[in-house]
Amino acid sequence: MPREAEPSLNEKQFVIQALQSNLRLDGRKFDQYRPLEVSFGEQYGVVEVKLGKTRILAKASAEVTVPYVDRPLDGIFTIATELSPMASPAFEVNRPTETEVLLSRLLEKTVRRSGALDTESLCLVAGQKCWHVRVDVHILSHDGDLIDAACFATVASLRHFRKPDTSIENGVLTVYTPAEREPVPLGWLHSPFCVTWSFYGDEGEIAVLDATWLEEAVRVGSCTISLNRHGEICQIAKLGGTPVEALSLLQCTSIALVRVKEFSALLDKKLAEDAKRRDRGGLLAELSAENDR
Repeated sequence: MPREAEPSLNEKQFVIQALQSNLRLDGRKFDQYRPLEVSFGEQYGVVEVKLGKTRILAKASAEVTVPYVDRPLDGIFTIATELSPMASPAFEVNRPTETEVLLSRLLEKTVRRSGALDTESLCLVAGQKCWHVRVDVHILSHDGDLIDAACFATVASLRHFRKPDTSIENGVLTVYTPAEREPVPLGWLHSPFCVTWSFYGDEGEIAVLDATWLEEAVRVGSCTISLNRHGEICQIAKLGGTPVEALSLLQCTSIALVRVKEFSALLDKKLAEDAKRRDRGGLLAELSAENDR
């Protein structure tokens, strides 16, 4: 399996000594993220997220299918990740690496298992027909902190997505095209985000947010905290590495909540801007005013 070139011994020592001197190579503070850019495509559910030099494209889609036998009243929701060789030489097509498996599991726990999407609202005919909502996450460029960027892209894609409107008459299901009826948003309950800390030093006493690829290569451990802006924790993943004091994790969680609130505010702002851009003729505003009256 191809491997990415590891940083030299001098590079590793330089990064560690800089962190011990309270410095980062790009001048950021330890608890500061790189600039986060979000852009939506013309099609609903397509979003590109840039976190520094890390770029991720997420696309949501929906199709009518048969629900699971043991969940006849629920729709189906899946997340698929793709780490291509274009993003890093360490990735191969159809050969999942440890990074891809970890990314898939954390997205699964954070977004799907936390009940962020109301799967009951995806049911069309109990036990017979339901919506299958799928999000494809493509890693376009890898410069560290894939988990946080991929989670943001997944949530943004689902909140931006619109599924076709439907109706049922005499047991016959009708799926309307966008020209016939305006597509409807998904039933969204809360917006969870991932915040990943990287630890350095002999005892993991130095904690850093949004590590770059070079910083990730020299860390002694990491911890991903998934929560929403209300402070509800979805999961905490501390997978091996140097043990970290409980007090340090509590401090990391407090800072993570602040960052999640910033993520949530940024996403709300970007979604509102995109909705305003799409409403060129002001029709939605006119309908909204009519409803208010």
